[in-house]
Order: sequence, then structure tokens, then C-alpha cells
Amino acid sequence: MAAIYSLYIINKSGGLIFYKDYGSAGRMDTNDSLRVASLWHSMHAISQQLSPVAGCSGIELLEADTFDLHCFQSLTGTKFFVVCEPGTQHMEALLKVIYELYTDYVLKNPFYEMEMPIRCELFDINLSLTVQNERVALLGR
Repeated sequence: MAAIYSLYIINKSGGLIFYKDYGSAGRMDTNDSLRVASLWHSMHAISQQLSPVAGCSGIELLEADTFDLHCFQSLTGTKFFVVCEPGTQHMEALLKVIYELYTDYVLKNPFYEMEMPIRCELFDINLSLTVQNERVALLGR
């Protein structure tokens, strides 16, 4: 069983610009993935406003019985979040590596338009390698 179920990238407006499913059970259709991304964007924004701590950046970890959701928000407002098995470690580091891949292969691509869905082969290839390496590392821990 995979430790990482899925990866989402949401633009600063709350639009889903990338979705990848790594789990074998319970695959979502396109509409469901759009709903999840929109819901997470809204919850993240509301949590920033309701937080009693000044300068709160929003929810970074949501723990449930059957999954954990780890979120990283870049300075530009783009959100990266991964849904994984409960108790999976080192997801924050993985999200930062995914952000580096995003900056290297998507933002530096002269054909990519900001805030639009990501369709970049080099990003896909390197993302798959990164997630595969993370799975191997998780099995070894």
C-alpha cells in the first residue's frame, strides 16, 4: 500500500492546477478532485482569519482516522498538499522538494502561463521519481 495517496496544487485563487492520484483504492473523478481543492482552499483561508495567533499562515496538517493531509503554501499563495497514510513522517520536506520541482520545471518553462493547469512533461517525470524515492525511503524507515 502506498503511503502517499494523492497530491494537489492549487493556485492563489483556489483553482486546481495539478492533481495526481497515487493510491489504488477510492480514485476520485475530476469533479471530486476539484471539490476537494476548492474546499481545502476555503478552509485554509478561513483558518487564517479565525486563528488567535497573529500572522498565522493557515492549516498545515489535518489529521483524520484514515488519512493525514499536509499542506505547504508558497509566498505567492500557491498551495501544495498531499494526502497520505496517518502518521506518515517527513511530508513537509517532500512538499518543499515538490515546490522546488515546480519552480524548476513549471515556472521556468517559457510556455507555461501562470495560474493555468500544469502540463509539463519534465515536471511529471521528476515528480514521479521523487514520489517513488519517497515511497522507498518510507519502506526503509
